[in-house]
Amino acid sequence: MKTAIATVCIAGDLREKLAAIAAAGFDGIEIFEQDFITFDASPREVGAMVRDHGLEISLFQPFRDFEGLPEPERARAFDRMERKFDLMQELGTDLVLVCSSVHPKALGGIDRMAEDFAELGDRAAARALRVGYEALAWGSHVNDHRDAWEVVRRADHPNIGLILDSFHTLGRGIDPDSIRAIPGDRVFFVQLADAPMIEMDLLYWSRHFRNMPGEGDLDVTGFMRAVAATGYDGPISLEVFNDQFRGGSPRAIALDGHRSLVYLMDQVKRAEPDIAIAVPEIPPRIRAEGVSFVEFAASEAEAEDLGRLLTALGFQKAGQHISKQVAVWRQGDIRIVLNTDPEGFAHTSHIAHGLNVCDIGLTVDSATATVARAEALGATPFHQPVGPGELDIPAIRGVGSGLLHFIDRQSDLAQVWEIEFEPVGDDGARGAGLTRIDHIAQTMNYEEMLTWSLFYLSLFDTHKLATVDVVDPGGLVRSQAIESPDGALRVTLNGADTHRTFAGRFIADSFGSSVQHVALATDDIFATAEALAAGGFQALPMPENYYDDLAARLGLDDAFVDRLRAHNILYDEDAEGAFFQIYSRSFGDGIFFEIVQRKGGYAGYGAPNAPFRIAAQRRFMRQPGMPRQ
Repeated sequence: MKTAIATVCIAGDLREKLAAIAAAGFDGIEIFEQDFITFDASPREVGAMVRDHGLEISLFQPFRDFEGLPEPERARAFDRMERKFDLMQELGTDLVLVCSSVHPKALGGIDRMAEDFAELGDRAAARALRVGYEALAWGSHVNDHRDAWEVVRRADHPNIGLILDSFHTLGRGIDPDSIRAIPGDRVFFVQLADAPMIEMDLLYWSRHFRNMPGEGDLDVTGFMRAVAATGYDGPISLEVFNDQFRGGSPRAIALDGHRSLVYLMDQVKRAEPDIAIAVPEIPPRIRAEGVSFVEFAASEAEAEDLGRLLTALGFQKAGQHISKQVAVWRQGDIRIVLNTDPEGFAHTSHIAHGLNVCDIGLTVDSATATVARAEALGATPFHQPVGPGELDIPAIRGVGSGLLHFIDRQSDLAQVWEIEFEPVGDDGARGAGLTRIDHIAQTMNYEEMLTWSLFYLSLFDTHKLATVDVVDPGGLVRSQAIESPDGALRVTLNGADTHRTFAGRFIADSFGSSVQHVALATDDIFATAEALAAGGFQALPMPENYYDDLAARLGLDDAFVDRLRAHNILYDEDAEGAFFQIYSRSFGDGIFFEIVQRKGGYAGYGAPNAPFRIAAQRRFMRQPGMPRQ
């Protein structure tokens, strides 16, 4: 599988772009004309520089407003193309993209345009070059790949072929299965982009909101399945116009792009096993069976304070590591690890972020397969020295420089708690009815959300829910939930636009730590609330106004609302079920616990309650200069 990316996709000058593209693992580039023109080097020097990075120039683009013109514009179009042919030969590429015309004088007419391309094919053949024709979604006369193919078919020239672009097909709502009838050897190149489903002008949508396959709402997999069914075996390339990407890290965006192509083609290969494109064999998307543990990096004083909070939540200390200052607290299937060891990754994480969740452990069927798929998708593996009696647990780097460890049932890893930890006697704690981790909420700058949603979607058997806008008194936070079909793994990604929000301040104060809260599940919120109160837990207080509004908005019984009010329980419901929430007060730089109960088929995360919860949290927020609680 040959992969390519258009230089227009990422930020920087041409040299910076090439370095990022090569480091991400691409085979080639679409050299965007503007990137070449603005770079101070000759075409021959640019071509050599591309090859010095281990890349090829898969495509030169774009050539605009060629076909269907009257004279003298037609002759000038051919003259312009001859000059581009000269440039291509200097650069060392043999394929140019011609996009369908939007010229105000273009006459249209399939046969007229086909004659133009037939003549152009003769000129290209004389130089051993090829021309690909692409239907722009907003083209004046050709805006559908079916019409572009008819032009190519009638031109009937071996040096003239079709270029397919997923955005131009899917953005117009054209059925991609219509591609299956096109001979694969007449398709010269394939460009891919996804996009969020937004109702707006096609050109503006295309120029500002495209994203990587898997990051948007278009059926790019269906499109690529149709392309693969033709027998096409050429390069798979990205052409993404996105304002956010143009201002982002070139290396990060290039890595996302390569990951998106590996993920996409793995999905296509599984759905269309007989495709001609050679796709690397990697393990299928991983089914996560749940969260095995959440690990905090802490100082000894912070661990004491957190231990008191865990005790109030009904946890008990269940084990002490055989050689490190690491303790595990447990309730139901929930394990909270407190790491105060003066060496290792957790210690480094604490130096960088203060008290933080430095590690998340996931239970999977095969830890080895999980890391193999993660590495194929460009994730960074993690290793640190293993001490006597310790297990080497496979891990990768995750969001906010944290770790993801994988524990499976096929090896000794499942016995890590018995092997590495000495049990601590029962201190009489009876628990509060908490059973498992419902979800983990990770906070990040808004521009990182697409990166990490793609990370989870491509690695694990998960899907994404619709993005929710959460109104904070200090600004807007966007929330994207990623979850497995059975709900065993749920992650919410919360993107902050500004540090004035509660989430944004957490990012700033913790220097980029990611996990802001952990949601713990119960089967009986009222029994849990009573047990928590008896254990000295202090819930986040909610104002009377919230409950008055809740009763009126949802038409709830007064007695029921009084029970919610008594325990500071938030409530939401939909047609499928109900959702209950209790929040702890925040600690550290804004970390907190959430206790939830899901009833019926409720599948959300209590989004209508978020503004009221955030307002309550801000009232208890540590002011600048004050000591941490």
